[in-house]
Amino acid sequence: MHLHRTLLSLFALPTLLIAADSADVVIYGGTSGGVTAAIQTARMGRTAILIEPTKFLGGLTTGGLGATDIGNKKAIGGLSREFYARVFRYYSDASKWTHETRETYFAKKPHGNTGSEDTMWTFEPHAATEIYDAMLKEVAGKVTIVFGERLDLKKGVIKDGAKITKILMESGREFTAPMFIDATYEGDLMARAGVRYHVGREANKVYGEIINGVQVARTIHHQFTKNVDPYVKPGDPASGLLKGIEKDPGEEFSGDHKVQAYNFRMCTTDVPENRLDWKKPENYDERWFELALRNVEAGDERISWAPSWMPNRKTDTNNNFAVSTDFIGQNWDYPDADYATRARIWQAHEDWQKGLMWTYAHHPRVPEKIRAAFQKLGLAKDEFADNGHWPRQLYVREARRMISDYVMTEKNCKRLEVVEDSVGMGAYNMDSHNIQRFVTKEGFVRNEGDVQIGSRPYPVSYRSIRPKAEECTNLLVPVCLSASHIAYGSIRMEPVFMVLGQSAATAAVQAIEQGTTVQKIDAARLKERLIADKQMLDFESPPMPEFSSLKKTDLPGIIVDDNEAQLTGFESIGHTTPGFIEQGYRHDGDTAKGEQKARFIPALPKAGRYQVAISYSALANRSSNVPVIIHHADGDTTVVVDQKKKPAGKKGLHPLGTFRFEAGKTGSVEITNTGTNGHVIIDAVQFLAE
Repeated sequence: MHLHRTLLSLFALPTLLIAADSADVVIYGGTSGGVTAAIQTARMGRTAILIEPTKFLGGLTTGGLGATDIGNKKAIGGLSREFYARVFRYYSDASKWTHETRETYFAKKPHGNTGSEDTMWTFEPHAATEIYDAMLKEVAGKVTIVFGERLDLKKGVIKDGAKITKILMESGREFTAPMFIDATYEGDLMARAGVRYHVGREANKVYGEIINGVQVARTIHHQFTKNVDPYVKPGDPASGLLKGIEKDPGEEFSGDHKVQAYNFRMCTTDVPENRLDWKKPENYDERWFELALRNVEAGDERISWAPSWMPNRKTDTNNNFAVSTDFIGQNWDYPDADYATRARIWQAHEDWQKGLMWTYAHHPRVPEKIRAAFQKLGLAKDEFADNGHWPRQLYVREARRMISDYVMTEKNCKRLEVVEDSVGMGAYNMDSHNIQRFVTKEGFVRNEGDVQIGSRPYPVSYRSIRPKAEECTNLLVPVCLSASHIAYGSIRMEPVFMVLGQSAATAAVQAIEQGTTVQKIDAARLKERLIADKQMLDFESPPMPEFSSLKKTDLPGIIVDDNEAQLTGFESIGHTTPGFIEQGYRHDGDTAKGEQKARFIPALPKAGRYQVAISYSALANRSSNVPVIIHHADGDTTVVVDQKKKPAGKKGLHPLGTFRFEAGKTGSVEITNTGTNGHVIIDAVQFLAE
């Protein structure tokens, strides 16, 4: 894989604007958090210099991530909510709709939007750029934007004790300020300032967590559903492993320095006149895609991407299923790497994703059904025209994470621990993408590291966005903040970065006004200003139950879990509604009625009468008429279950009756979605001898 000149054009550029070398607040990193930090500084009457190493502002928000992830949108306030209100106003203009009407788009209720509120949470990349440009233009006299300057990674931070006095760019240019903000995805300024940080996963025992560290057993999402051989020569371990596969995932729950996968959030379209066909890259190496080809040849016909519809028949397309746009395991060195190494990793990700798109769309070993799906969508010609229509920002989901006086953990996300010094809120699931691929003891390939566990809206501590006093007294870090791997998986959402960027700027300005350090500012005054700026600091939300699932060993009798069932369909996996057995449950997506079924076959030690019960998580969107067929020694019995109602038995189990079974595997329980009127849930079946 080679360094493409398009990538290199993003970096080491000449300065496009002549900037003063001094301001009240210097912000390094023009991400969404950096943009809001600059605007807030100006709105508080102070000057800001916003330094962006590339020639583009906005990070992922302008770089393809238009399907805003946040969970409970009530958690978002301040400038962040103002941005989404401006998105709403932008698309209220009929002239912005070129390939569909506003009414047609909102009829689909995309990504939680209805079109009836004063905010809108889906948008095209160029729309986000226009909105940010307009917001910055309003404070142009106070904000100086500097493009194409990169921090010198060897001597880029000059300090007097614990205070930064100036920062140096590779070009030799210097910037001074009383206060600095690191708003990069990588945390380069923080690291060069001598602030302690972590890369990778912590062991569960470090912060008393249960979903950090290596998670082999828990990784059920974006997983292989077929047995796929991992060896270069199938069946021959001596031939070596296919590219991107490890021998050993590591000890369960242990920590490591591995990082969740990155990808590009592609903006695609199905409008023929605006769509580019997927082309085979010049440096295409089929060895990298052998795993994808073997997976589809094994029978996995799922469409391995996730297009979310944006306005004008465009998408924000993300990773989905076992082999998709995430370049798993190929980014571990990125956070601490020098610029040249990062450029190589960046280019490798671009090569992977472009090569995978061509493979799924055109390779003769790929089934026609899959090829047709990938040919339907292509890159949008009217986005990223200056970068070959490819997204300008790699999705750096996680890099360095500061270790400050307070580390946000899963206890915060579950509201088992609630901080009082809030500077904003998180509300998304604790979400880690896969981190590695490995070989199981049975000799098949498996993904590891994808964890998706629900959270409650929760406050983020001010102590988590500023360093320890002995390390640095005039720096704030709203993006690479202090959080464990799994808590960061919830916090790391673009609207939250906007919130924390604004709060960091507020704290920086108040530290200047109070003549003190970021650690010693008046907490009451900070809170007062944040509330005045309409930041959401907290609201009533009950804590998550400490135990949202049960182990098979917690229950009497013989338990057959959904992962052990014979499945036709039921490929969608859920975990957000508590009360399931083992790692999650499956559902039919309320689609393909009559085509999906699950058969639970127990290995009964002896003949006799057994009480049969099923486990499911009840919600209003469930089906009220799920047919459950018990195949027993005396024939077949069908019981219709209303999954809108909670299971009638203990520990989330719903009794179906008592039936006679022969010993062995002659009996079973079958759940189908034939004729059902909502989502059908399958989780587990219990067989309890009388």
